[in-house]
Amino acid sequence: MTRELRGSGVGWLGDTPAAWSVVPARALFGERKQKSSATDVHLTPSQKYGVLPQAEYMEITGNKVVLNLSGADNMRHVEAGDYVSHLRSFQGGLEFAGIPGKVSAAYTVLKPKMALEPRFFKYLFKSDLYIQALQTTTDQLRDGQSIRYGQFTLIPLPYPELNEQRAIADYLDRETAQIDAFIAKNEELITLLTERRSASIDDAFVRLDAKPTRLKYCATIQTGITLGGDGDPADPEWPYLRVANVQVGRVDLDEIKTIRVPEARARQSMLSDGDVLMTEGGDRDKLGRGALWSGEVEPMLHQNHVFAVKVRPNLDARFLMRWLDASPSRRHFETTAVQTTNLASTNKTLVGNLPLPLCTIEAQIKLVAELDEHLGRLDEAVAVAGRSIMLARERRSALISAAVTGKFDVGVAV
Repeated sequence: MTRELRGSGVGWLGDTPAAWSVVPARALFGERKQKSSATDVHLTPSQKYGVLPQAEYMEITGNKVVLNLSGADNMRHVEAGDYVSHLRSFQGGLEFAGIPGKVSAAYTVLKPKMALEPRFFKYLFKSDLYIQALQTTTDQLRDGQSIRYGQFTLIPLPYPELNEQRAIADYLDRETAQIDAFIAKNEELITLLTERRSASIDDAFVRLDAKPTRLKYCATIQTGITLGGDGDPADPEWPYLRVANVQVGRVDLDEIKTIRVPEARARQSMLSDGDVLMTEGGDRDKLGRGALWSGEVEPMLHQNHVFAVKVRPNLDARFLMRWLDASPSRRHFETTAVQTTNLASTNKTLVGNLPLPLCTIEAQIKLVAELDEHLGRLDEAVAVAGRSIMLARERRSALISAAVTGKFDVGVAV
């Protein structure tokens, strides 16, 4: 329901209901500086999961977090009902702590100073409008930067009557639960379609009448140009592809760098239409998966962290692209990858040793055509589900922002 609004005098809030108060943040929340106790559970605040015990966070995500081994003196106590600013709060808002525990002293812990509905402020602090307001409190927004209490207090906050805070929280609980369920169903559908896609590719190659060989016998693997310095101003300037330009299944041409090198050197790292591009390093599940270069920009070089696989006449480039999505290829790169701190890497030798089922060119072209038709339908279904998720998330964000700033009346029980 719509309602009569008036100017709040606060830019990020815009117009608010006449009955609402707009108060300084320090009137509602103080900073909890209490040192943690030996019995406090170590908590991890995150954008996706909120505030969780560290062990539970690591179990859910499979990620290890840095353990604080320097003692309780460097940790802050958290009470249930507090709010915590983590190192990405400028991107994702403040996190509500439903359980007590301790967090790193690098985080700011906010404690309520007066009666309020915790769920209302949980939604408020995660709303897009509030996050945008947070970002205005610093001119050096960067990842790993925590919000300080002084910055938090720069943003005035809305304070409806308690019964309206509860009504808004109840309304958002119901509405977001429905939206979240819709999103979850579409995410499950995408998972099923993706699994069906993989199974279709594997099945096509299982049925193929082919003999085993290795990629190095059917293609030349070209290494790219090694970067260094600004080059000689007298040399020609060449565009080149970096790892960031090579995505799974596509080439991103939005930001292309250039380099100055002699033409003879450039020729050694020049791309040709039909080259299959692979990155040397990256996430393990993406290693060995690349894109087909179609000569969108000519001439084009590639850096040394991008391989260009130049197929010979007995191998179709699109056939190779489909084979790179098949399970045997995935297993090859997963089992041979060299794991670094956060990423995995491969090399020219490992790429060349990729097992490959070789058949006639005619059979390769036929397989590609059949897969293109079948996978095209699956990819379109995935795209539709993906768009549905995007629209649902946009609606969820808009709904929360509108509700917590009083843009419509959710109905308050008297």
